[in-house]
Amino acid sequence: MGVTYSETRRSLHACAELLLAGPRFRETGTLRLRVGPRGFGTWEEPYVGQSAGDLVTDQRRVALDGLTFERAGVLAGLETSRLDDVYGDGPKVDPSETIRLDRQSVRRVETVLLLGDGALREFRPEAQPVLWPEHFDVAITAGGVNYGVSPGDASSPEAYAYVGPQQPFTGDFWNTPFGAARQLTTLRDVAGTVAFFREGARLVATGPSVHD
Repeated sequence: MGVTYSETRRSLHACAELLLAGPRFRETGTLRLRVGPRGFGTWEEPYVGQSAGDLVTDQRRVALDGLTFERAGVLAGLETSRLDDVYGDGPKVDPSETIRLDRQSVRRVETVLLLGDGALREFRPEAQPVLWPEHFDVAITAGGVNYGVSPGDASSPEAYAYVGPQQPFTGDFWNTPFGAARQLTTLRDVAGTVAFFREGARLVATGPSVHD
């Protein structure tokens, strides 16, 4: 039986923490990652990233599938690091675990994150979308509201976009405890995702919260 999308997503989430954000945080205190046209990687130079299932540095490119995270770090000259002491939620993957990737699923995750990055930039051109290693979502905060796109998580096996205001609102738009979420299959593309973000922003500005 082949590697599933969920298994691939979990391995990429762990890659974002153990091999990218973790080592960089121990050096600089920076958690932020960024999405690019060929995957995702560290915010600052020297760049370390994941692209098409490979760990990429300035000096080498390491195929990740089948390696442990610890071994991948050794081959790339990195010291793997979990971030359980920094945040309470994350992939919860040990460096000794084996990376399991399906190439088509890797591309699917990369496409979702790139779509999210593009939608957020169109929605708020002044913002800088960040790929956060804790939840593995690309997101911004504008006007006290979180907007983002996730390739999926424990609560949703499918990729989705979300709007998360600081306080809960009433109405049909708000369908989750944290605000609103829509599967990307229903939003379809960047334009549909931007429209969802804009509707959320409009309702936050004009609609009643549960405390009003």
